[in-house]
Amino acid sequence: MAELQSAAQLSAIMSDTPAPIYQRVKQAIIQQIRSGTWTPHQRIPSESELVAELNVSRMTINRALRELTSEGYLLRMQGVGTFVAELKPQTAMLEVRNIADEIAARGHRHSSRLLELNARPATGEEALSLGIQPGQRLFHSMIVHYENDIAVQLEDRCVNPLTAPDYLQQDFNHITPYFYLTQAAPLTAGEHRVEAVCASALERELLQLADNEPCLLIHRRTWFGKLVVTSARLLYPGSRYQLFGSFIA
Repeated sequence: MAELQSAAQLSAIMSDTPAPIYQRVKQAIIQQIRSGTWTPHQRIPSESELVAELNVSRMTINRALRELTSEGYLLRMQGVGTFVAELKPQTAMLEVRNIADEIAARGHRHSSRLLELNARPATGEEALSLGIQPGQRLFHSMIVHYENDIAVQLEDRCVNPLTAPDYLQQDFNHITPYFYLTQAAPLTAGEHRVEAVCASALERELLQLADNEPCLLIHRRTWFGKLVVTSARLLYPGSRYQLFGSFIA
């Protein structure tokens, strides 16, 4: 009975946007999960129940459930049923967002610890990344970000002083660099480069990682007009985070 009621709820929130039906089924299921209506480990309606309630083909339902399983939203157990998976926190791969806002959106508490905040000459690699000359002055910060007191990101950032002259005067134990930079030099363009890496001994200590635990690394640059504002190295524990992006073809 609970599964039938759950299928009826899904029918009620099905979008009528001009998208393929299987995509609309996926979007409705994701909405149920993200809103907390369907909780981790909860069994969801069967394929037959979804077919009957949503009045779509079994092939459509099967595709939606199969893709949601591969994307980590659902867990399918042969002969038992389909369940809501325990989702890892996500960071937006195609967007530039404030990590404090991402954590708050999940209903969790963000905190941070400032490790370094200084000015120093740019190395050759840093100068190339920021579009400045080697040896030219840049601002540098290193911060650990926590979600409910669990380390989830090590942010190692270089900033072009021409775009954010008051960077060193900010209290990054209480605001994020993102918050200040989007006011000082509003984002007009950005790029991401993502790779899997092994953390250094210091990084493992700061992120409270086990030996040889893999990490996700985002290299991010942002622009204000023609000027590069910042070049950041964002390191995430692979066991605690996943990257998420979407697009419309």
